[in-house]
Amino acid sequence: MTDFTLESLRAHAGVHRPRRLRRTAALRDLVRETTLAPDDLVYPLFVVPGAGVRAAIPSMPGIDQLSVDALAAEARELGELGIKAVLLFGIPSVKDPLGLESFADDAPVQSAIRALKDASPELVVVTDVCLCEYTDHGHCGLLGAENEVLNDQTLETLGRIAVSHAEAGADVVAPSGMLDGMVAAIRAALDAEGHEGVAILSYAVKYASALYGPFRDAAEGAPAFGDRRSHQMDPANAREALREARLDAEQGADALMVKPALGYLDVVARVRERFPELPLAAYNVSGEYAMVKAAAANGWLDERAAVLELLTGVRRAGADLVVTYHAKDVARWLV
Repeated sequence: MTDFTLESLRAHAGVHRPRRLRRTAALRDLVRETTLAPDDLVYPLFVVPGAGVRAAIPSMPGIDQLSVDALAAEARELGELGIKAVLLFGIPSVKDPLGLESFADDAPVQSAIRALKDASPELVVVTDVCLCEYTDHGHCGLLGAENEVLNDQTLETLGRIAVSHAEAGADVVAPSGMLDGMVAAIRAALDAEGHEGVAILSYAVKYASALYGPFRDAAEGAPAFGDRRSHQMDPANAREALREARLDAEQGADALMVKPALGYLDVVARVRERFPELPLAAYNVSGEYAMVKAAAANGWLDERAAVLELLTGVRRAGADLVVTYHAKDVARWLV
């Protein structure tokens, strides 16, 4: 017989059973705290010179280098999948010490912006602003006599690149070199040329990670010598990330990015907490992508389940946007 005394009812009510809300799929969906949707994703594209090019990248299964004429079809596919933004990287026809093709009007990125906007005006086109893909030495800035990156001398070039992207129709420029003052220099250059409406998504927190290898295959931008530790962050540091993010926010960044994502979710969470007013992106980088692909190919994990879990984790840590090579697959899985 049930004891309906007040003391007994109070004791019974105090037995919390969280599993009640996990009992069915519909209940789990109803109380889910974090969502992942196609319009949370940004899809990177690698654009090369020429025509009729769709070249597979062996270290990144499912990702190709594309010539500009292939982009209209790509834009249509992304629109059908509900993906609303791309991040463009360009591979030049000629590399030189100064990266001159980076701001040429007919270079791959500038041509790609126009092609994508013609095919899909509503697509948000974000462009990478850096010199590493365009220089024959593969570093993110101009070099001095001792092969050191010349920070301040590089800023003018970054401004020229950003303006050339804006003139081609880019919605957002994304400086990725981690050079001091890059956001302020780009903002000043854009505003001086009448591009006040073009936003800046700063790679504010970019670590010197071992997980960029496949990207360097795709973008053909590996350093010819040395490394990038003089300007990218030490993976051991988190407080420094907040200082970097603050500086870029003060210089006029409209949104911030943390790169890579999976090993730095604590940093994503800290930046989210410290800068709640700014949109925050996290870059699920090429090495993170390639590891999942390799494990799935060997039957060691369920790719769909693993990717959805990992990217939901990135969103749960605080990222509003996830830059990921998995974007098209995720959009198909979420239908």
